[in-house]
Amino acid sequence: MAKHNKWSKVKHRKAVVDKRRGKVWTKISKALMVAARNGGPDPDTNLTLRYAMDEARYANMPRDTVERAIQKGAGGGDTSNFEAVRYEGYAPGGIAIVVDALTDNRTRTITLVRTAFTENDANIGASGCVAHMFQFSGQILIEGANLCDEQIIEAALEAGARDVRSPDPMPDADEEGQWIVLTDVPHFNVVKEALERAKFPIAEASLAMVPDALVVVGGENAQTVVDLIEALEDIDDVQKVYTNAELVE
Repeated sequence: MAKHNKWSKVKHRKAVVDKRRGKVWTKISKALMVAARNGGPDPDTNLTLRYAMDEARYANMPRDTVERAIQKGAGGGDTSNFEAVRYEGYAPGGIAIVVDALTDNRTRTITLVRTAFTENDANIGASGCVAHMFQFSGQILIEGANLCDEQIIEAALEAGARDVRSPDPMPDADEEGQWIVLTDVPHFNVVKEALERAKFPIAEASLAMVPDALVVVGGENAQTVVDLIEALEDIDDVQKVYTNAELVE
């Protein structure tokens, strides 16, 4: 019976992971199509496309899926009406939330986003109400809390990183934390390539809205923030969700 229960949990976890991966790939495909439409299919001359391709690679997205998305975008496809939109607001505890989306229907997207906020005791604010609390930066996540502090810090800073943050202790003994390497946007690619050459296990590398300071939130408010972020990320139009929350138990 124990084996059966364990296998059921494994199958359930795999199904959740597969579903999440599928959603991530769908969002990246849309980003690839729009980037190729706006700047052409050559990543050497289209940095936005290059960064989207990097995200696809770190997400283990199949190469043929990536190429199809780029070709579809470069050829016009059905991406002509997609536009980037941003929504900002507050979650319980004064937590800032920034939502970036690609949509072909603003009315649909704002309705879905507003519903997610409302159902999780949060409020959408005016444009710019919280974005000033974040800095658009390069963000590189590196797996492995057991990596040598001096090696990773030295490699990142020598390559031009702005800051290196060590992993927080993880409550689950089976999980390891991630190093966070932050860069100014112009230095992002140089730092990323230097860390790749040094064979550090990069889990993710992207341009992101990084909070200037974190706000600690715990208890019911922390769970509500998590629920809000998950609800927003479940919206197909939403590409990224950023927060300044530091969740504690």
